Amino acid sequence: MQEYIKVVFRTGREGYYLNNKEYKIEPDINVIVKVERGEDIALIVNCAVESEQIYNKIDENEVTSIKRIATEADTKQLDIVKKKELETKKKFIEMLKKQPFTMKLLQTVYQLDGNKLTFFFSADGRIDFRDFVRELASEFKTRIELHQTSGREDARRLGGLGMCGKTYCCVTFLRKFNQVTIQMAKDQNLLSNLSKISGPCGRLLCCLHYEEDFYLKKSEEFPELGQIVKFKEQKMYVEKNDYYNNRINLIGDDHERFVVTLEEFKKIVNQQNDKKYS
Repeated sequence: MQEYIKVVFRTGREGYYLNNKEYKIEPDINVIVKVERGEDIALIVNCAVESEQIYNKIDENEVTSIKRIATEADTKQLDIVKKKELETKKKFIEMLKKQPFTMKLLQTVYQLDGNKLTFFFSADGRIDFRDFVRELASEFKTRIELHQTSGREDARRLGGLGMCGKTYCCVTFLRKFNQVTIQMAKDQNLLSNLSKISGPCGRLLCCLHYEEDFYLKKSEEFPELGQIVKFKEQKMYVEKNDYYNNRINLIGDDHERFVVTLEEFKKIVNQQNDKKYS
């Protein structure tokens, strides 16, 4: 059974390749690979990938071999390409001023061999940029792609620090964006202030996805919100479950509140059940 390497390109796109020539490879080194229009440089992120997704690509002859480990000459070429990208960015902005729409250029990426040039931008709403693409192709004499990004992609490309004080997850290790829903915020008792659980991208924090399993498992031990119990000779309702501290917030009809531990709550319920069936 052959193993495949997973790489990520400078555009953020991922790809899978064979190491047929048995190069000594490891994560975080650059390799040169064949792409649709020539060859490009990519960073290895996984050296041993086996999945149904890859097997399907093999059947379709979509997986090829890496051509070589990036050489010093390739690194020098990449430096040249990066300088060219800065010049291209300035020219793009000048040409954009003549267009009837507004967009914010985020990143300019040349393929290593120069056969493709990709511009990543953000904008309010959809933009018909077909005429602009033709102008860009005429100016730069290569294949042009304009890619409108989402808020999450913008955050990944621009980078920054999250409220935890660390670099965004999407910049460091997160390769694929997971779906984060309002239900996750509800499960974790975080609906009271959505602004505090939203990232710079304007979407709910990815952290909610990481912690969802913990809260779902803990919730099995806790009562449902609104459950009625008799506490201190009063009818009380379960107002909130504090899964992290194993506490339960109770509220009465007169809005008087009490906090009990999960263990105390279970004892209260058990005692009431004993009285009910005695």
